Amino acid sequence: MKKVGFICVHNSCRSQIAEALGKHLAGDVFESYSAGTHIVDTINQDAVRLMKAQYGIDMEKMQYSKVQGELPPLDIVVTMGCNVNCSYLPAAHREDWGLADPTGQSDEVFMRTMEAIERKIIEPKERILSGRL
Repeated sequence: MKKVGFICVHNSCRSQIAEALGKHLAGDVFESYSAGTHIVDTINQDAVRLMKAQYGIDMEKMQYSKVQGELPPLDIVVTMGCNVNCSYLPAAHREDWGLADPTGQSDEVFMRTMEAIERKIIEPKERILSGRL
């Protein structure tokens, strides 16, 4: 099974959402991990609240903020759109999703970000299943 790492700066919002949705929507196809170049003490509480409300996922139960060095070897590295340079994370495939950080924004902005991540999770799942990734 392929291992996908979602990387952003603080590993508190977008990458955590991607890890949770990856496990929820594509756990049968790839393993999802998240990390940051730097970390904060807690996962973004707006993300936690809205993920519970929208998807029934409690990110605080199974996830925590971690740095890139804590990840297993990855097949795919996805940066979330914050100019993260993780060149020391070797992977067969890399891509950047170009997503703005919704931290400090309205619930509507968070929901749009979560929905964009949900759509993007399906893309690598389909490419892996078809043998294109």
